[in-house]
Amino acid sequence: MPTVELTKENFDQTVTDNEFVLIDFWASWCGPCRSFAPVYEKSSEENQDLVYGKIDTEAQPELAAAFGIQSIPTLMIVRDQVAVFAQPGALPEAALQDVIGQARALDMDEVRKSIAEAEKATGGEAPQPGETA
Repeated sequence: MPTVELTKENFDQTVTDNEFVLIDFWASWCGPCRSFAPVYEKSSEENQDLVYGKIDTEAQPELAAAFGIQSIPTLMIVRDQVAVFAQPGALPEAALQDVIGQARALDMDEVRKSIAEAEKATGGEAPQPGETA
């Protein structure tokens, strides 16, 4: 499946309709983003069962702001409509494959249970990706 250009118009539908979505937040002026692009594209060819999306932070500032993106490139993985991974920086190929493998191995029932417990403990505020409860 080719990489999907995600916009505020198609983002919700893409995440709702697909179990596993990788999202690359990027911009054309960003050198590390340009160096990560071929690694991301190669991974999309090797993992055709997954949806690979790209969000141009210049064209879609609302999406970047909604996810608190402060540094690009940032890779995010959404499984079952839950952000399970978010990390800034261009990942080398092996690290990207490792992260995908870890995300595939997650027990989403356990993830949802942990989120519910964290929300209960913090009065309804779920921790953001990368934060601890």
